[in-house]
Amino acid sequence: MMLSFFDQFMSPVYLGIPLMALALTLPWLLYPTPSLRWMNSRFLSLQSWFINRFTSQLLLPINMGGHKWATILTSLMIYLITLNMLGLLPYTFTPTTQLSLNLGLAAPLWLATVLIGMRNQPTHALGHLLPEGTPTLLIPILIIIETISLFIRPLALGVRLTANLTAGHLLIQLIATAAFVLLPLMPVVAGLTAILLFLLTLLEVAVAMIQAYVFVLLLSLYLQENV
Repeated sequence: MMLSFFDQFMSPVYLGIPLMALALTLPWLLYPTPSLRWMNSRFLSLQSWFINRFTSQLLLPINMGGHKWATILTSLMIYLITLNMLGLLPYTFTPTTQLSLNLGLAAPLWLATVLIGMRNQPTHALGHLLPEGTPTLLIPILIIIETISLFIRPLALGVRLTANLTAGHLLIQLIATAAFVLLPLMPVVAGLTAILLFLLTLLEVAVAMIQAYVFVLLLSLYLQENV
């Protein structure tokens, strides 16, 4: 039995070698590469339809200048969904439960959107720090508050993804442990707990997909403000 429920979030190590890099690399092998044939397989057709629909919905409110980010945002969306879904399988590790990884994804992309805004429209980008018509006495306070809210965005992106996945995994393990303990004592209660566990697993599958979408959607909104 595990010594702590939080041991499942530790990066696995084999022969002293961290397996985080392997967990981040292998998901790309699960997706087929497009072929040069006229007729693709059904899986490739479904994958292309999903990517096209997601890209069109994501880039619909963004100006033409932001459409250059279509490949980055779509790839990030598919990558996060894959990592989150694979983490729900038994004896697997979920890299997106690590705050360092999520911040490593959020901070560079957020910084890129800010730099784009500073380069293309510096007046408009700096105008977000001070709303028009602000009283003179409130100008320093509002600038400080808006600056803090700007720099807290990547932290909010990383913490939101980490907290939701961590809470879901912990809740699943707690209910699974309760069902295992109650099975020899109260089989009926254990059966009801198992049903609850199944429903919670379905909910966690939805959370895994929704959180990946929210992560990319917020990045697209930050991009929209600076393009």
